[in-house]
Amino acid sequence: MRDKIVIDIETKNSFFDVGGKENLKNLDVSLACLYSYNRGSFLTFRDENISELGPLLQEAGLIIGFSINRFDLPILDKYFNFNLLAVPTLDLLDEIEEAYGRRISLDALAKANLGIGKTNHGMDAIKFYNEGDWESLEKYCLHDVLITKDLYELGKNQGHLLIPDRWTDNMTKLPLNLKDEIKESNTLF
Repeated sequence: MRDKIVIDIETKNSFFDVGGKENLKNLDVSLACLYSYNRGSFLTFRDENISELGPLLQEAGLIIGFSINRFDLPILDKYFNFNLLAVPTLDLLDEIEEAYGRRISLDALAKANLGIGKTNHGMDAIKFYNEGDWESLEKYCLHDVLITKDLYELGKNQGHLLIPDRWTDNMTKLPLNLKDEIKESNTLF
């Protein structure tokens, strides 16, 4: 059976370093972390071995993440000799934005639904990379993968996620239909 993969990446540089969000593809990956459902394990790929990630993504039946269609996959695409953007995805942020009409942070979503938040934020990841602190960088990225995996499974199993209001303690029960049909035949490449 083709794999479902939950992924998150960190970058070596920021939007400021590359001249803004319109130059997203000029960001460089420092670390990619994933959870493989077929393997039942978490994997990490540092910048020097990012090419080893390619076959796992190319053969995936579904890539799951949070804001992966806007950030992770467009950045990763330049590292591989296949069209990564053609692999089926389930982007939790896209699903929420489509159903709710606005975006929400992974941190706020995790706190509302899982009772835990992120350990750090994106700029910390760049700092960890620049300091050579791979332990902190991997811990941060793997935690985001775990949060995303848990949110995906919760939303799929109960059919909704709670969305916190920005200014009050009110929660909105947002129905979600998180289909994860995996393509068994590889006709994309």
